[in-house]
Amino acid sequence: MTDSLSQLPNRRALHRNIASGSGPNQEIAVALIDLDGFKTINDLYGHGMGDQLIKEVAANLRQLCGEDAVAYRLGGDEFAISLIGPLAGTLLEGICRGFLETLTHPVGVAGKKIPVGASVGLARCTAAEPLDSSELLRRADVAMYVSKRDGKMRCTWFKPEFDHSLEALRDLDNELRAGLLNNEFEVHYQPLVDARTHEIVAAEALLRWARPDGREIGPDVFVPVAEESGLINSIGQWVLRRACTDALSWDIQLSVNISAAQLRNPEFPFQLGQILEETGLPPERLELEITETCLVLDPVVAERTLDLVRGLGVDVVLDDFGTGYASIGFLRQFRFEKLKLDRSLVVDAASDESSRAMMLSSISMARALAMRVTAEGVETEDQATMVRSAGCDHLQGWLYFAPMPARDIAPHLSRPASANGARKRPGRKVA
Repeated sequence: MTDSLSQLPNRRALHRNIASGSGPNQEIAVALIDLDGFKTINDLYGHGMGDQLIKEVAANLRQLCGEDAVAYRLGGDEFAISLIGPLAGTLLEGICRGFLETLTHPVGVAGKKIPVGASVGLARCTAAEPLDSSELLRRADVAMYVSKRDGKMRCTWFKPEFDHSLEALRDLDNELRAGLLNNEFEVHYQPLVDARTHEIVAAEALLRWARPDGREIGPDVFVPVAEESGLINSIGQWVLRRACTDALSWDIQLSVNISAAQLRNPEFPFQLGQILEETGLPPERLELEITETCLVLDPVVAERTLDLVRGLGVDVVLDDFGTGYASIGFLRQFRFEKLKLDRSLVVDAASDESSRAMMLSSISMARALAMRVTAEGVETEDQATMVRSAGCDHLQGWLYFAPMPARDIAPHLSRPASANGARKRPGRKVA
């Protein structure tokens, strides 16, 4: 009962070991491990390299388990660890955290350094509350899904409420599919204004979902579900097609947010080119906004995809700058056309000297790299004055415009913007 590639015990061996391990004062703990980004590695380097990576991971797990635990390969990029005995759960969590620590560095495979991550789900049972092997693995699988959903590269213990949460997520996924078929989505647009003239120079497309029963579900709720299910690619194409059609007559730039899952889709650049051709929007009028997280998760794939996007004539904007990982080298590598300062940086700079210094240095760095700069989340005249004097090119926020339907954009294009009634509500980035 051994996996031929990794030489680790297989799934049947795991079930057998769990079944034979119960006894008085015994605790059984199981970890389910799923590699993050493995499909991309196969796509980039070939399945031969993927197989070598599996062998390296297996050797790593075998070493970490020592004599206390047993590592298994269940198939594909999925592994497991079982540990039986007193304090099994505590010991197993320590092994899993040690494994994740090793993955903070790229794995050496055939002379290459391959970045790969993992998500871990943990479950346990005791003689007083026994579980069969299938239920123990199911619980670990649910916990592993939660680890992926919450950001990956983490360990999560199963909790009973996860089952209810999973049911709710599945219901939401079904609602998303029905919503796309039934045209329940619409796109609103928030203008960006020139810092000096206050004329509208661009509009950012923001997705809205209103259910037939009147419920409004925010993107922060449904986008992660759509990314996990793969539905984000269909929704993203719909948004791009709708926004390009709406913006055709506006004679300003159009900004559309792209998720990490879309950027990892090898078909995305070709789908984008097809949408531009279908709608007739000139590529130079479109800019795609991506976050730092999209790039950090898989920089090799991201760079390749963005090169193809730029080949179409479309600009790329780094969104939410100031909240994550970007460095000067990172910005030089990806050659963004524009930097968008995160709302939190703009708000904090008004009252905190260190935040203000960070904002000023960010703008100077963007200038040195020939990037335009937008300040988003501008809500007060004082903030507008501050970012304008700091050198921002464009301003975006409720001080000037709230997001609005496409039909309301045109009347504003012929006159400069001024502070308006939109200030009644706080600004919030929703895409």
